[in-house]
Parts: sequence; structure tokens; C-alpha cells
Amino acid sequence: MGRIHQYGDRRLPVPGAVGTTAAVLTAITASLAGRPAAAAAAAVAVVALATWLIIYLRISAPINQTLTAAAETGNVPPDARTLQRRWDSVITPRAILQAIATTAMCAVWPSPEEMTELPAASASSGARR
Repeated sequence: MGRIHQYGDRRLPVPGAVGTTAAVLTAITASLAGRPAAAAAAAVAVVALATWLIIYLRISAPINQTLTAAAETGNVPPDARTLQRRWDSVITPRAILQAIATTAMCAVWPSPEEMTELPAASASSGARR
């Protein structure tokens, strides 16, 4: 199992940082654009991703490091089953948090009504100048 964690821990920080940054920027942009529902949805995504990260850093990452170190030396940690049970105990909450973040970001997308209102608002504001 250590090799799986080794590759995941190397590759996943970039998509995680990009996703979290996108959620933060979306919350800010939606707020500045006067779209409180979209800003709230993006904020929910940010909170879910931050919670996911806390769980990962406090529980999953240390276990991953232990299992990776063992795999690199060809050893099996004496508490391997305990480590795996602990890691398994947080995978469902982490998956749920990812689902919440994804769903919240989908809720940010403008409704068809909002999409038709946007060009009219731009045209009318341009006509006032």
C-alpha cells in the first residue's frame, strides 16, 4: 500500500491547490459580482475543502508517510493493520467532503435566467455611459 500513497502524495497537491484556489477566487468574484447565492455556494466548497485538508494533514498524510517509508525499505510496519484501519476510518468523510465541494461549485453556475439577464445588464449599463 505504501507505493500507492507515495505516488498519490506526490501528484495530488497540485490539483488540490488549484481546486481550492479556484473555489476561493469564485467566492470572492461571486461576492463582488453581487451574486450572494453563488458566493455562499463557493464558500461552502472552500469550507469543505479546508476541512478535507485538515483531516488529510492530521490523519492520512502521517499514515501515508509511515507506509511509504516501510515500502521503500521493504518492511511492514508492526502496526500496519491499525494504520490501515485508521486511514480507512477517514476515507468516507473525505469523499463526502469532496462531493460537497463539487456539488457546491456546480451550484455556482448561473441559472438560465441569470444567463439571459447578464447580456441585458451589460447592454443597459453601456447605454447609460
